[in-house]
Amino acid sequence: MKYFLDSAKLDEIKYAYENYCIDGVTTNPRHIKNSGKPFMQIVKDIAQWLKENDLEGADKFPVSFEINPHLDKWEDIVEAAREVASYSPNYAIKIPCTEQGLIAAKKLEQQGVRTNVTLVFSPSQAIPAAKLGAKFVSPFVGWKENSGDDAVAYLQKIVNIYKEKDYKTEIIVAAVRNGKQIAEFAEMGADIVTCGLDVYKASFEHPFTTYGIGVFCEAWDSTVQE
Repeated sequence: MKYFLDSAKLDEIKYAYENYCIDGVTTNPRHIKNSGKPFMQIVKDIAQWLKENDLEGADKFPVSFEINPHLDKWEDIVEAAREVASYSPNYAIKIPCTEQGLIAAKKLEQQGVRTNVTLVFSPSQAIPAAKLGAKFVSPFVGWKENSGDDAVAYLQKIVNIYKEKDYKTEIIVAAVRNGKQIAEFAEMGADIVTCGLDVYKASFEHPFTTYGIGVFCEAWDSTVQE
């Protein structure tokens, strides 16, 4: 399973790439806002970083950008998506799972612009994303669980449907909140998880690991080293 980073902060992306071997990045308007930089500046900065690190290429290091969410006509969505995608072959455009969004995603894929159908909250939404040939689909799990829904069950249904139909669209499990979820979704066969830097950091740790280091340090310090 691949690890994508949920962030629009270039320093976080660099750190996670260099130290965590992340395989890609996902952003959204909240991440752009938290970066403190204008949207198009982030688009240009990440494109430049990809070039400088020899990561430029359609299959090397995908980066998903969500365009203006106010756009609700497929023609406008396509136009905005093509502009952002023109900055890097790595870019996939996040398109909301609405009727107009799905029409736009189909048009964009036919034009060679990769898409990531996002804000998917049911298996019935995930199916058309795969049928139209989207590169990625992003079912949200954290938001589902916050509302009391069974995120594991609905994700398993999506994975099962995709495997049965041999759909090529990659499943990005979005809004992942903890290491337990990362392991669960890896076990069920999801292609990718995406979460924030702090979630990854926490997933690498365990209190018994810390305890064990303490035990071994004490033994080391009380042992003659010569």
